[in-house]
Amino acid sequence: MFCFISLDASVFKGQRAYMKLCKSCHKSGGKLAKSHTQEEWEEYFDNNAKLLKSAHAKDSKVMDMLNSEKFNKNLKHMKQFFYKYASDSGNVPACN
Repeated sequence: MFCFISLDASVFKGQRAYMKLCKSCHKSGGKLAKSHTQEEWEEYFDNNAKLLKSAHAKDSKVMDMLNSEKFNKNLKHMKQFFYKYASDSGNVPACN
């Protein structure tokens, strides 16, 4: 498997963005990250998060956030966060 995570992506920035944008619905970022493998997270965030957006398509409020400049600015960081703490990564975040 090849990983195409951007080298300038930051796990810390991804965790911080998750806390601001997603925690109110999904709660613990660590638990959510563990719900998928690294490969699955790659798929969710590929093509400008097409699969992630598809999973939230019925919620217009969430879709507004997923199509926002703030989300797009943090996309690579959030991808890095979820990838690092995926179920098959062996990593555990220090705090949520």
